[in-house]
Amino acid sequence: MFGRILLPTDGTDSMDAVVQTAADIADLRGADVHVLYVIDDRAFLTLHDEMKTDVLAELEGEGEAATDRAATRLREAGIDVTTAIREGDPADQILAYAESIDADLITMGTRSGDYTNNLMGSVSQKVVARSQTPVLTTNLATEE
Repeated sequence: MFGRILLPTDGTDSMDAVVQTAADIADLRGADVHVLYVIDDRAFLTLHDEMKTDVLAELEGEGEAATDRAATRLREAGIDVTTAIREGDPADQILAYAESIDADLITMGTRSGDYTNNLMGSVSQKVVARSQTPVLTTNLATEE
């Protein structure tokens, strides 16, 4: 159990708590961790076509920095890591990636202090509600 852990990241400093949780579980279970960054394609809805290439390149750079940061910390802890960047609806992409790697656990952050007040629109809430894989969330509101 927990041989493959999926860690979606947005690259913020508050994700350090989630990375540490994934590292702790992976270390105890001998698991590998897949770090995923999703470029939210809704960012392109209001852009002129000529701007999309530049914005996509910038967001891909942010994704590489985010996955590299998490992967570095995990590797320093002796964890095997794979990184990936996807584009699309974040919740959909997280769920699809979890399925594609046959993840045993998704560990992710949530920024809602009281998730019942923020059910609509929350990526973590959508993942929790729709996932066939167990999901462990860390409240990032206390980390910020």
